[in-house]
Amino acid sequence: MAQGTTVPKLNFEYWLDKAIEWGQATTLESQKDVCLHLPQLQEFLHQIYETLKHMDSIVAIQQFPLIGQLLGRLCWNPFVIGYDESQKTLMWCLCCLYSSEPQNPVELKANSWIRSLLCHLLSSSKWESNEAESSTFISTLGYTSADYYCHLVKNMVFPLVTELRGNQFNGLNIQGRVSASRVNAVSLFCVPLITLPDLTPLLETLLLYHGGASKEILSSEFLEAVNEAFLKKKISLPESAVFSLWLRHLPSLEKAALYLLDQLVTTQFNSLEEVACVIKDSLLPQAASHPAIFRIVNEIFKNALLETDGTPEVMTIIQVFTQLFLQAHQNENKRKFPLKAYFPYHHQPLLTALLRRPFELPTTHWFQHLKHISAMLKALVEDTNISSLADLFEIWFLVARFGEWLDIAAEQLLKAAVEPDALLWLLAFYYCPQNENQQRTQTMVEAQAVYNHLMMLFSCTVLSVKDLEAAVHSIMDIEQRCNQHLITHLLTNFLLFSSGGHMIAQKFIYHITRTTDRSKEVCSLLIRTAYRIKHNGEENQRTLKLLNELLQKLTSKV
Repeated sequence: MAQGTTVPKLNFEYWLDKAIEWGQATTLESQKDVCLHLPQLQEFLHQIYETLKHMDSIVAIQQFPLIGQLLGRLCWNPFVIGYDESQKTLMWCLCCLYSSEPQNPVELKANSWIRSLLCHLLSSSKWESNEAESSTFISTLGYTSADYYCHLVKNMVFPLVTELRGNQFNGLNIQGRVSASRVNAVSLFCVPLITLPDLTPLLETLLLYHGGASKEILSSEFLEAVNEAFLKKKISLPESAVFSLWLRHLPSLEKAALYLLDQLVTTQFNSLEEVACVIKDSLLPQAASHPAIFRIVNEIFKNALLETDGTPEVMTIIQVFTQLFLQAHQNENKRKFPLKAYFPYHHQPLLTALLRRPFELPTTHWFQHLKHISAMLKALVEDTNISSLADLFEIWFLVARFGEWLDIAAEQLLKAAVEPDALLWLLAFYYCPQNENQQRTQTMVEAQAVYNHLMMLFSCTVLSVKDLEAAVHSIMDIEQRCNQHLITHLLTNFLLFSSGGHMIAQKFIYHITRTTDRSKEVCSLLIRTAYRIKHNGEENQRTLKLLNELLQKLTSKV
């Protein structure tokens, strides 16, 4: 407060004496006296608030040393706080006394005391505690405790929302006068009430409020509590409010991404539609339309891949997330950032090719498109400028995000009469990205041998498990684990798309998963394939039926 500002004369001594005399209004005489003085008390509390809202909390306490005692006593008088105008004004006064940046133990203790009073005033448990005095007063007004409480909360929320939006309220010109410390205090008083539906308009207003401050004005406790309640579906918020929460509070965004990953990895899903539904419901793909959010989520996914050694479940999650993000970006009606803003450091022709969805091209063009992707990727990987594993990982991660094309490459090898080298190289890079040229050549030799063996059997209408045992042995004998993944992919597709493979698919896949511990890997592949067949309009009901049968058996064992 400026030195020259005049402090109005406020009769604290008189009202403190009254508050002491009333106590908690346990006698009929004191109750009558409270009711008699309520209009004057309400006027006095308004005067206090009008004075406090222009003052720093420290100055206010120095100027009015009795204010803490007075407010504290009034907050515990059920006949004072039973009048919603008094309760509302008491809360506003407490918020003005809250220090947004406490500098010493005294201020910390004062903040704790204010929080406890705010919790007392508006916590539902207080109103539902059936205390005789408050229950009697509320019933006299014609309310149940629950109805009265909802009425009170609504009456509190409306003026605060109005004030924060810079409008006029009760004839008071308060536009532009909301201080950062007051907004911080209001956010804190919301914390114990986050899950109340009637508080939602205030939560939304606070999350969208910035006020021109250079640093965050909402309390971290508030932001964390809102995020926690949203993640656990205890509250529902508009997308704009959720996006603003994540943009202004990085820990909340990180927690949301990790919460989603944990939810997906620890739950067994029977279809990719179920995975997509959970991811979309999280609002993260939609929020990722903002490049800053996209980059942070992207880094979290990268770390998850590295920590789990690229497990198929995590990889599938990232691929589905990417497709949902692209859909949200395409549907964005407001300012749309170019896709280069999300992938700024990547080879743009490769990115453009990967961004094409398979359904956008005729199936007869898929091989040429994949061959083009493979050629660009090979040129990038073999470029002498790619000197670090970090650079190589970035290229691999970009390709891996668009795993649908990799699954189609494995299909094309078996279903179409194509030259295999380009597609085998593409799969070899995906499964073994760290291989040097000599190692990748060895990978290609091993993959080519299995591929040739499978193609010899592809036209056979009758097969036995024994016919494919050589391929299974190659999985178990190969030293490089990444090569095992590649051959598992080829074998699974052979069983799905060859006539003879259909006959032994269930028995053989059970054999693979039992002898090579690949249940989750095969299950992820089957889920992705089933989704693609259904959504790309492929007329292959026989294969789809087989996939559903396999998934039903596998998911019961995984």
